[in-house]
Amino acid sequence: MRIAEEKLVEYLNAEDLDAVFIQKNENVRYISSYTGDDSYLMIDRRGNRIFITDPRYTEQAGEECPEYSLVEWRSEYGSVAAAVAGIARKEKYSRLGYESDVMVVSFFEEMTKEASFESVGLKGVVEGLRSHKTKEEIELARIACDITCRAFERILEDIRVGVTEKELAARLSLYMVLEGADTQPYGNILISGKRTSLLHGIPSEKAVEYGDFVLMDFGCQYKGYMSDMTRTVIVGRANDRQREVYELEQKMVQDVEAFIKDGVSAADAYKASLKHLEGTEYMPYHYTGIGHGVGLFVHELPFMGPKSKDMIYKDTVMTVEPGIYIPGWGGVRIEDQIVVTETGNEILTWAEKELIEL
Repeated sequence: MRIAEEKLVEYLNAEDLDAVFIQKNENVRYISSYTGDDSYLMIDRRGNRIFITDPRYTEQAGEECPEYSLVEWRSEYGSVAAAVAGIARKEKYSRLGYESDVMVVSFFEEMTKEASFESVGLKGVVEGLRSHKTKEEIELARIACDITCRAFERILEDIRVGVTEKELAARLSLYMVLEGADTQPYGNILISGKRTSLLHGIPSEKAVEYGDFVLMDFGCQYKGYMSDMTRTVIVGRANDRQREVYELEQKMVQDVEAFIKDGVSAADAYKASLKHLEGTEYMPYHYTGIGHGVGLFVHELPFMGPKSKDMIYKDTVMTVEPGIYIPGWGGVRIEDQIVVTETGNEILTWAEKELIEL
């Protein structure tokens, strides 16, 4: 069994669960190494591994997960929920765990309609396993970050007055694929001018103007593992206020990165981000979510913020991204992706963080 599967079986035994049903795509991939869509797992405490899918993916599943028993739900059961219930009856499960933060009500109702088992909602169990990265996972994240940084260097040549946000965003996605990324990009943010105060603004038809900040929050997948980086540049020369906000943002990022190491709390990391912000006019304009884990999904455990209960441990891959966002004026975000070590952290996103004036 893979290490992830072994840890999951250990959890089932500790919690007196007969089996667990996994349906979140990223968790399916983490446990089984399957790279496709619309597939599900059932793992039991006896070590049985069952792969549930439909005819579109049976060949791929057989190639990628030969150690799993394959169940084709369409012809055998008629629905995935019926397949789960049927397998549970066949295997005589008494207590079945399921991802309560993923499963929809209609699925749950069908699965449990004539159930002979107790359904136990689980939240964040596999995600907790995923937060501790192996050497192989860290290396994949490192490669994804390298690709992202190289794409950033290429897009700088295209940013100029008159080019639209949409065009630049499209080129940025293309550059990541050309640099070696998987051809499954996720939604990249590329916004300019006053729109940079939008924390998750969607690229628009707005053309870049002289004096605009251009904020790029983007990343790629490499063999499924994500990168996530933000850089903010300016077209033309920065004015005094733009330079002041940018330099303050740099200090916020530096303070958090200087604080993070094995064993610190995510809430305390958030407090570190405020060191240079407190007492300034910009204190009301920061956002409390200043970073998160990254892996097979772009937003994973741990999450950094004032109310976070998460701890940060060695071999966690995560982002550091405090920001300043002033409605009607604009915003600045610098985001690094790091891997946590015993004594500190290593920055994986090596792209320039000094203010770039184009």
